[in-house]
Amino acid sequence: MKSDNDNIKIDGIDKDILRYLMAEARKPILEIARKIGISGAAIHQRLRKLESSGLISGAKLVINPKVLGYTTMAYIGIYLDKAMSNPVAVKELEKIPEVLECHYTTGNWSILIKVLCRDNEHLMQVLNRDIQPIEGVSRTETFISLDQQIDRQITI
Repeated sequence: MKSDNDNIKIDGIDKDILRYLMAEARKPILEIARKIGISGAAIHQRLRKLESSGLISGAKLVINPKVLGYTTMAYIGIYLDKAMSNPVAVKELEKIPEVLECHYTTGNWSILIKVLCRDNEHLMQVLNRDIQPIEGVSRTETFISLDQQIDRQITI
């Protein structure tokens, strides 16, 4: 796998393949091949090259959480009493299934997390029962997302 500062060279055909698969990862390779005008085998070969370069890091099925009753998305800024608490706090946050993302940040917070809960009451339970008792957490600041307007990947 290439290191992060190596840039892979991709051509127009690679970009077309990536655009089709980014829009619909389950799109049949032969359908993409027909649209682009190359063989399915050539697409498979190009995909293997892109995967081995590290550009493609995986494909996933996307679940609609609202169907499962998860309607409250929130971002929580976590203030830690010491920077040394970061790894300990992250290890504890990993144990909380409602935590979807965790980022070290600049600015006031040490950590910013994204959580998904069933409702506001569930969010309050996660904050009070799971997040605030973590050793090193001095306080939190919570922002509830009212509605997501943009959800995309980087443009290829």
